[in-house]
Amino acid sequence: MRKPTAILTPNEITNMERPDKRACDQLRRISFIPNVAPHATGSVLVSFGNTSVICAATIEEGVPGWMRYQKVEGGWVTAEYSMLPYSTLSRKPRDSSRGKIDGRSSEIQRLIGRSLRAVIDLKALGARTLWIDCDVLRADGGTRTASITGATVAVSIAINALIAEAKLTHSPMRKKVAAVSAGIYKDTACLDLNYIEDRDASVDCNVVMTEDLEFVEVQGSGEEATYTDEQFQAMLALSKKGIQELSALQATAIAAAESAADADHLADLAKHFGG
Repeated sequence: MRKPTAILTPNEITNMERPDKRACDQLRRISFIPNVAPHATGSVLVSFGNTSVICAATIEEGVPGWMRYQKVEGGWVTAEYSMLPYSTLSRKPRDSSRGKIDGRSSEIQRLIGRSLRAVIDLKALGARTLWIDCDVLRADGGTRTASITGATVAVSIAINALIAEAKLTHSPMRKKVAAVSAGIYKDTACLDLNYIEDRDASVDCNVVMTEDLEFVEVQGSGEEATYTDEQFQAMLALSKKGIQELSALQATAIAAAESAADADHLADLAKHFGG
């Protein structure tokens, strides 16, 4: 029988050996490089360790036909998610070459859309459609959590641009939202799993929360295993810690996007890719 995982003490966290030597309650290195897609209303390259995703927010005038037909007031938020062919160790075929989107991508883009709609006042957005595009450049675990966290930054930048252009009088985003993974790896609760940990974890959990730690969505499943309430609470405790840290980093990135020049963003981008 698998040994139950207790809520970890600081000493237990410090002594846990992970593939990348992080403590069990430690996020990977998180970075945000804003304005990487000039034609989007707002964009950011977000990295969770070796996982890198370009998140772009494009705001268009007008709403989907079903909203006009049903006379639904306000705007709409929708998302698309894609892993680029070179994002994984072996080439991943494009959805267009198969003629349909795969089930995993469909599930993730629906999650991204739900997460942002939970914190955006659609009526305050007006009769506009907010498109969120998340394209994975490199996958090393946690692409959905990086996408949600980065999309929030991209959307915030886009909304600030509309306010600056006097197209909005105030932000329809009521709160920021972020996401992080946690799991049971080697019988221990760990935060922000990379690919090796995610592959070998007996339990994997993705948590989406607002900056004030209200839940948006929790996805948790045992990988040919079950898990106890104690283990679940340990993963939630780690996730809350991670969300608080991510929210602070998001706020810094949004503020930096407004003040930095394009040349600064290009320099950050070159540095990120080793230039």
